[in-house]
Amino acid sequence: MPSSSVSGPDRRLFLTSLLGVTAAAAGLSGCADSSAAADETASDAPLASKVPAGTSLKISSYQNAQQLQFKLAGFRDLPFKVSNWLNIGAGPDVINAFRAKSLEVANNAGIPPIQAHYQGFDAKIVAINITRKPNYLFATKPGSDIRRVSDFRGKRLAFSQGQAQGVVLLRALKKAGLKYDDVELVPLTSNQFLTALQSGQVDIAPLANTQAPAYLTQYKTARTITTDVVDLLNLLWAPVSVLNDRAKAAAVAAYVPYWAKSQVWTYEHPDEWNEQFYVGTQNLTLAQAKAVTALANKPLFPPRWDEAITWEQETADLLAEGGFVKKFDVSELFDHRFESLAAQAVPAEYRR
Repeated sequence: MPSSSVSGPDRRLFLTSLLGVTAAAAGLSGCADSSAAADETASDAPLASKVPAGTSLKISSYQNAQQLQFKLAGFRDLPFKVSNWLNIGAGPDVINAFRAKSLEVANNAGIPPIQAHYQGFDAKIVAINITRKPNYLFATKPGSDIRRVSDFRGKRLAFSQGQAQGVVLLRALKKAGLKYDDVELVPLTSNQFLTALQSGQVDIAPLANTQAPAYLTQYKTARTITTDVVDLLNLLWAPVSVLNDRAKAAAVAAYVPYWAKSQVWTYEHPDEWNEQFYVGTQNLTLAQAKAVTALANKPLFPPRWDEAITWEQETADLLAEGGFVKKFDVSELFDHRFESLAAQAVPAEYRR
């Protein structure tokens, strides 16, 4: 794994190399039929009113969570076929899968669409779930005396530009008044974070709330540092090539409401989710599972994306300030044809 820090123009060179090379259908009222002009783009072609027979989608289901949610919630008769549930979650892996056309819809945080744009790959956001509570905390290597973000000065920090963990780290540094030059950013992907902590390659790594309990159980001299820094966006996105396909776009529009309802189902059935997912598939104890669930965000699907766009712009600007991407207008990342679909599918308490 890489161990040197990356600064200035070298950030772009390294990260471009690392990441670049390597209502269901019936609820789509008011949408036009499938006879749109061939030259219409994903941003202006109206959605079809129903999903054409035989349409399929390849959907991400990291650690099989989405697939299990659908099963437990009883979503079986979908108006499209899921040709493959792919165990892909990390932003860089999703982008590569999009490029390979092996994946058509993915669930990520706000930063992967920004990274994809920087790499020149066209994809758009089709659904937003706002998260108000932190999904990540900072874990120390075993034996570390680091106790607060201000102690990060001069330390080696695991950093993934193309993932939510990366922007959480950058926002935490900014809030603590630390500049990029005050720390050593060690470029890794999130699946390398635990190994890097265990080996002492890094002093700090941002871990998901779901990862921390097992890590702390294994390493008694490690600790975690919690902050109020959130990664606001939990989103669905898809390649523009998929959204330009009238049948595929209709299937994506049909999938969005089911996705929103599955998040609500999970939130409203914590005991069943703990047993079936965290204990049954993630090897957590029931006590650990309950601790994770206690930190879960209540789903929030805004009818309008104004807050999400503002947040995404702030994130892109933060990355641009560090020389990780070029400054751009993030509004082009959002496909507003899908804007209200998630909100329409859930009770009012999950819209505000």
